[in-house]
Amino acid sequence: MTAKLSPTVERVLDHLAMMRDGKFDLSWMHANPDGWGTHAQPSAGGLTIEDINVGIYADVPAHGGVHGSMAPRGAEVPPETPSLGSYDVDDKAVVWAENAGELYEEAIARQWSSARDIPWDRLQELPDDIERAVCQLCTQLTEVEFIAGDLPAKWLWRINHDYHEVKLFLASQIFDEARHMDVFRKRALANGGGLLKASPGAEHVLRTIIEAPNYIVASSLMHILAEGFVLTLFRHGEFLAPTEVEKRIFRLCMQDEARHVGYGTLHLKYFLQKHPERAEEIHAILDSGEEAMLALSVEPQQMEPRLILAGGGVDRMQEGMMRTAFLYQKQVREYLHRLHVAGLDREARCKMPLELPQ
Repeated sequence: MTAKLSPTVERVLDHLAMMRDGKFDLSWMHANPDGWGTHAQPSAGGLTIEDINVGIYADVPAHGGVHGSMAPRGAEVPPETPSLGSYDVDDKAVVWAENAGELYEEAIARQWSSARDIPWDRLQELPDDIERAVCQLCTQLTEVEFIAGDLPAKWLWRINHDYHEVKLFLASQIFDEARHMDVFRKRALANGGGLLKASPGAEHVLRTIIEAPNYIVASSLMHILAEGFVLTLFRHGEFLAPTEVEKRIFRLCMQDEARHVGYGTLHLKYFLQKHPERAEEIHAILDSGEEAMLALSVEPQQMEPRLILAGGGVDRMQEGMMRTAFLYQKQVREYLHRLHVAGLDREARCKMPLELPQ
């Protein structure tokens, strides 16, 4: 006995029968006349995501398409197209940065492998206190790096597809952060040491970021405050790195981190240009974020391994304190400078002292 066909299956079979009889629709061939005839020209770097923003395809709406579907920006969207109901982050100002497309292209071009691009064969046996300090630093970084992947993942599926440059960049960031977690875990386990002590203070900072009430607040906390501090650490990581292995890791992670901070800075700048009345909202969350970051910085498992590496051993931690104080000052100054570039002046309001007491 043949099962009764559903109305949907019957419609499909009827349509196939019409095509077998030579009756085709072909209305799609005349769709989107304003977009037809577009010629995108490659630039010096090849055909980039910015190069194809020509004609109507360069129009990025202030508010995402009302259809709420995955239809690509610039396509003709039939009225019967269903809304998926998830793309509710549809205000351009909340997600946009003028450099998002450029940063995505850079991310794709500069991918690296933690397995092949780190000179693991140059690892050498280190004094016990130095190896323990390296492993504790790697434990910290393994713990915090994935938040910068989890946070974009939390918001990525909600961002309207009209802002595909931002979505592409955030997708590249997720992969960057996965690789960072991977490389620091590998270093901790590669030279006779291992993972050491997790950080309650780090968890307080991470919780502030992941539980942020909206995307612009989350991005400001993560891209400018947290990742900004990590970027400065990587830039000045040469004096913390006892071997060429750690130097190479810091250099490669630094180029990734610079993209994330670059997006966050111009993202906040664009948002404040469109919504200056919400500056106090950003100030308020940075008040609590800065206090959590300051508390984190004096945790023994955070501070002491850096003092050992900066000084060159447990018996030279006092010397390491002076060098680490310089790094802290750079972190705060560069953080405040990025906020200034974004249009937010926190010089007088910053909860972190500009210098650590000597």
